[in-house]
Amino acid sequence: MPKSYIKRILDARIYDVATETPLEPMRQLSHRCGNRILLKREDLQPVFSFKVRGAYNKLLQLPADQRARGVIAASAGNHAQGLAMAAAQLGVRATIVMPTTTPQIKVNAVRMRGAEAILHGDTFDEAAARARELVEERGLTFVHPYDDPDVIAGQGTVAMELLRQHPGHLDAVFIPVGGGGLAAGMAAYIKYVRPEIAVYAVEPEDAACLKAAMDAGERVRLPQVGLFADGVAVAQIGEETFRVLRQTIDGVITVSSDEICAAIKDIFEDTRSIAEPAGAVGLAGMKKYIEQSGSRNAALATVCSGANTNFDRLRYISERTEIGEKREAVLAVTIPERPGSYLQFCRDLGDRAITEFNYRFAGAAGHRAHGGEAHIFVGLQVATDVDRQQLVERLDNGGYRVTDLTDNEMAKLHIRHLVGGRAEGLTDEVVYRFEFPERPGALRKFLEQLAGRWNITLFHYRNHGAAYGRVLVGMQVAPAERQALHDLLEQLHYPFWDESSNPAYQFFLAGNGKSVETAVAG
Repeated sequence: MPKSYIKRILDARIYDVATETPLEPMRQLSHRCGNRILLKREDLQPVFSFKVRGAYNKLLQLPADQRARGVIAASAGNHAQGLAMAAAQLGVRATIVMPTTTPQIKVNAVRMRGAEAILHGDTFDEAAARARELVEERGLTFVHPYDDPDVIAGQGTVAMELLRQHPGHLDAVFIPVGGGGLAAGMAAYIKYVRPEIAVYAVEPEDAACLKAAMDAGERVRLPQVGLFADGVAVAQIGEETFRVLRQTIDGVITVSSDEICAAIKDIFEDTRSIAEPAGAVGLAGMKKYIEQSGSRNAALATVCSGANTNFDRLRYISERTEIGEKREAVLAVTIPERPGSYLQFCRDLGDRAITEFNYRFAGAAGHRAHGGEAHIFVGLQVATDVDRQQLVERLDNGGYRVTDLTDNEMAKLHIRHLVGGRAEGLTDEVVYRFEFPERPGALRKFLEQLAGRWNITLFHYRNHGAAYGRVLVGMQVAPAERQALHDLLEQLHYPFWDESSNPAYQFFLAGNGKSVETAVAG
């Protein structure tokens, strides 16, 4: 069956608009993983995605009368940009229906290329339904983003280039899957030309429509799909793409959003380019394969399929990357509410880097209820999952009660940002903001200089990877002792600011009690 696509792929005349993208070694990741990793840079296409290949090939195959009436597509963004560019090249009028969840950068890019962009529905399937209605209303030709032989053949040229650029030994290729156009085209070509190369399809675990179809032996529709990797957020694999893929791939790998974020960072560190989430799915799957199979010294290739993402998404991606790389443990730890307990906890951690440290005084009633205990939310740098498990065991053995929240979505998405609130029965609180040079052990050294004299009522620290750590600290300090506190802070030689009158603190954190029953804590 793959043979039927070979002539289509070889005959695809796409280079009026598409470029032959480089196949680059990922030297840093290769060294870290112990394999030779190659990255096909489809993010370097003029529309920052491979989609222009299939869209242009499809338009070339259309009869002249269909081109004259115009074309329409439904797309989460990259097929839209590819079709808009292809249509502009050939003088064809293009209309694109896009889900309302599409990143604005993709919507703007479509309109800048002269196509009409219509936003409709929250998912690709809802956008596709509206596009089908417009086919009838306007007499347009529908250009499917993936489930079309000409589109599949255009995408298959990625594999043709890859094997020409790397004629030597290649163990496996990892291809991202949404509707399956890229994977079907590439797998058909690879398995015909080099059948000894393993081909793995990779998709997000919250949009795993191909895996569901492979497990069921037929196409199924997912009740809902995650939208983080919007370029592959498809509820049902294509009919033609499934027919091809079930005969050509060696397996399906699913990856989490955190693993995708980690792969985005890997691509950045090796290329200084920022992939969109869908663009890093293939690499995330490759890393998972290496970890689970124990692969060493293998030649492995994947596709960076796109780089169209909103800049403000980088904040979320950065936040989740360390967890995706299994380099951060997120823990809830119960410690005694007594002088020096925070400092002792930091000492017990040794020189392990602390990425986050959150605590808020619970109030007199809370302290009585918990028997003089404090609950802290802490992020810690770890090397592997095994290292994380050993860390939890060591803290347990050291007398701390520990709950591992690393895989707890609510904790990662919300609780880490909500630790705090107003404290019942809290008086005489002052709040200071500090900066100190960020290096291993910096937080412990900061606490050693500050601890022991006043009760710490609030503590928030997050390592953002900057040169300076930033800490917000609340302390119970009687008015008569505040000058002594100020003098001590001057001696620390760290920049600090008194935020006790800051309206953000007054609105959301300031205590409202008249008395407090708590021991002085360090």
